[in-house]
Amino acid sequence: MVTSKKGSALNMVVHATVLFLVIMWTIPTAGLFISSIRDKDQLSVSGWWTALSSSEQKKVYRTPSAEAEIRENDLYILRGNLLEGGPGEVIKFGISSLKPEAFEPGTETKNRRGVTFNVMANGDYELSSDKSFRRGVRIFYTAETPPRFTLDNYRTVLSSEGLGQSFINSLTVTIPATIIPILIAAFAAYALAWMKFPGRALLIAGVVGLLVVPLQMSLIPLLSVYSKIGAFFGVEAKGYVGIWLAHTGFGLPLAIYLLRNYISGLPSEIIESARVDGASDFVIFRKIILPLSFPALASFAIFQFLWVWNDLLIATVFLGNTEESLVLTGRLRELLGSRGGNWEILTASAFITIIIPLLVFFGLQRYLVRGLLAGSVK
Repeated sequence: MVTSKKGSALNMVVHATVLFLVIMWTIPTAGLFISSIRDKDQLSVSGWWTALSSSEQKKVYRTPSAEAEIRENDLYILRGNLLEGGPGEVIKFGISSLKPEAFEPGTETKNRRGVTFNVMANGDYELSSDKSFRRGVRIFYTAETPPRFTLDNYRTVLSSEGLGQSFINSLTVTIPATIIPILIAAFAAYALAWMKFPGRALLIAGVVGLLVVPLQMSLIPLLSVYSKIGAFFGVEAKGYVGIWLAHTGFGLPLAIYLLRNYISGLPSEIIESARVDGASDFVIFRKIILPLSFPALASFAIFQFLWVWNDLLIATVFLGNTEESLVLTGRLRELLGSRGGNWEILTASAFITIIIPLLVFFGLQRYLVRGLLAGSVK
């Protein structure tokens, strides 16, 4: 067997491209997973690539007040540990917010109220004063803590109230919103590919034109029209029917475009032979087109499922933000708070939300590859 140099070079380029894409997808995913199992304090001060090294954190500790003090040699003493028994090492400490790193561990110092501070590297501290501590005293310190991994972030997300209902709501939205456009698009694609009727070219041009319509521009007018039609038929404006139709409408142009290109590339001899044998278009579609088009249908099903599952905008508009109708992405957004600063919640939530899409992707990946490569080799 002889392999040409041109073929070898092309294979190397293909392999290098595939390797590059795998790395580009794997590194962010690995970073997200590592961040989701890190301690929230360490996550807030350093990136995931430093997860295996010690991190430096600046904190403020307030000592207990008079109830924890003891009396020794006419002095009131407060003892404790800044790290509260946790691992780590104190490398600096201070008694004022203006100079939080003023002293080395082991240095004895005194503030203007006559309180003597003594902080050790292991976090142990001792405060002494000739007057009783009426309230706690603040100690500023900088500590190096070893890497800590925990599942607390996942426990916080999974134990939040209403998460199970939101999970069911997302499935209720996603499954019909994936199946309905595929059914409609398969019929339309066959008609546009193999049935001759007036205006077919204009319909194809219209479908291509709809691909560039921005979602944000058409969302509110669509909701307004749907509300008026729904009121006429007695259907509530906020409900699953509306969001199924919305996702169907937004997904149909791409579905018809992809499926039509695939179906039109099927061998014409098979379809013509079936027609000669007396098969109708519906029989051809059901017994020939659908089995041969399964890779393309599965490919679009994956894209549509991922799009609908991760959607928040359309769900917010057509379902609202009530506790009973909130989808999973909306629930996780609520967990983040108004400022979205809880990174540990964000990272853990991200991994929880991709569990179902990953199962769908790995279950249909062989059909996805066949669908993407369809027509590339004759």
